[in-house]
Amino acid sequence: MKNIIKILLLILSITLISCSKGEKVSILEEDDVESQMIDAFEEGYYQLIEGDTLYAAKKFNEAELLYPQSEWAPKAALMAAYTYYSDNYFGDAIFEIERYLKTYPNHKNIDYAHFLLAMCYYETIVDEKRDLEPLLKAKEQFEIIMNNYPNTDFSMDAKYKLDLISDKLAAKEMYIGMHYLKKKKWIPAINRYKKVVEDYGTTIYVEEALHRLVEIHYRIGLKKESERYAKLLGYNYQSSQWYKESYKIFNKDYKIEKKIVKKKKKKRGLIWKKFKSLFKAATNT
Repeated sequence: MKNIIKILLLILSITLISCSKGEKVSILEEDDVESQMIDAFEEGYYQLIEGDTLYAAKKFNEAELLYPQSEWAPKAALMAAYTYYSDNYFGDAIFEIERYLKTYPNHKNIDYAHFLLAMCYYETIVDEKRDLEPLLKAKEQFEIIMNNYPNTDFSMDAKYKLDLISDKLAAKEMYIGMHYLKKKKWIPAINRYKKVVEDYGTTIYVEEALHRLVEIHYRIGLKKESERYAKLLGYNYQSSQWYKESYKIFNKDYKIEKKIVKKKKKKRGLIWKKFKSLFKAATNT
């Protein structure tokens, strides 16, 4: 019996020694992998600064794959997405972000991912009159930010972008409305302009939409309806150029003085600012 116990103890000792050696080797291998991942991560960042975005994205992907269970992995995935975005590879950026959202749904930078995804769609808006899909997808992502992350820096910028998107959607309705107006299709035109007034009442197009409703109703003989919209326009925008245009409909001798209004562009650097903070946070981990 004692001999059996000795044999078992010997076997256990050998096993423990083997495990101990295995753990040491495992720790060393893990340290080596982490070191390689950090090198790949930093090389990706510096290649991005140098302007080689495709190689930089490749290195960020490499960093993620080298150590997928580390806290660096989701940051590397997000870095790859930004890298593609920065050089207008929006399709690749969208792919990386959507993969990130599925792989790391609870990561702390999820708000930034939604914002970056929204911006990718927003940047691909070419002509809202022909293709609404990027516009609507951008709107969806900005609304996610507004609803789920209202106290972040991204929320304020998302609100600004949503206002611009509303302007673009209203512009599409105005474009279609004008098409019907030129074709003398009064009812479809009225419906488009009403939609602008009812759904996009805070946009820059609401004044013109009200004027068009005044104009169309007057032309088809519905003067009371025309006057109703004229009063609404006058009550809210009495000093506007479109009110003067409507006033002229009822007062043919009234002369309108034209004014040119210049729009100011707003500078935005929120995405790059957040990107830099991600890099610093990762390298200080």
